[in-house]
Amino acid sequence: MAPPPLNRILMVEDEADIQAVARLALQAIGGFTVEICSSGSEAIEKAPTFASELLLLDVMMPGMNGPSTLKALRDLPQTAATPAIFMTAKVQPSEITQYKAMGALDVIAKPFDPMTLSATINTIWAQYHGYFI
Repeated sequence: MAPPPLNRILMVEDEADIQAVARLALQAIGGFTVEICSSGSEAIEKAPTFASELLLLDVMMPGMNGPSTLKALRDLPQTAATPAIFMTAKVQPSEITQYKAMGALDVIAKPFDPMTLSATINTIWAQYHGYFI
C-alpha cells in the first residue's frame, strides 16, 4: 500500500529565480501541479481557491515571512490542516526544531538540488502518512 498521491502544491517564495527553478523541478520532474505566490499576502489570497495538498513556504521573505504566512493560512478553513514544509538556509538543529514546533512537517535546506526536490518532498509526504521510504 502506498501513501495517498500528492498532486497540488502551493509554494510561497519571493525570489523569482528560485521560483523558476522550483517550478521546473516540481512540475517537470515531480509531475506536481504548482501554484507559486511571491508573498504571504498573495498566498492568503490564492490558497482558498487552489486547494493545495501541501504548502511549501520560504522562511525569509520581506513583509510577511514564512512562519507568519503559515499562521495566517492556518486561520483559513481551506488550509487550516494542510501540511506544510519550510524552505530556508537557516537549518541549525534548534531552528529546525522551532519550525517543526510551528507546525511544519519538515524543513528543506536552501540551496536545494532541483533534481532531488520532488523526491525529497515525496519522502516527507510518505513519512507524514506513516510510510517510511
